[in-house]
Amino acid sequence: MKNPCTMTEVQSSQLKAIGYCPATKTLACQFLRGEQKTALYPGVEPEQFEAFRTSESLGKHFGAHIKTPKDVSYADAPEKAEAEEAKA
Repeated sequence: MKNPCTMTEVQSSQLKAIGYCPATKTLACQFLRGEQKTALYPGVEPEQFEAFRTSESLGKHFGAHIKTPKDVSYADAPEKAEAEEAKA
């Protein structure tokens, strides 16, 4: 799956980068630990993303207000997605 969001690197002990796609209301989070996949969270309103983006602690805000494992899907790392596109 391809990530529809433009990613921005962030200063966080848990997150490497975040992004948001207003057209699909999708929040994308790339974590510092684990596989280099980007977690995609659907149904995030622009106001929710703005509150997250500007929060004092991205990790705490994510855990308290966003994390919903039943709705999450994953996008491949950009390098893998580009390699898959080149094969097609």
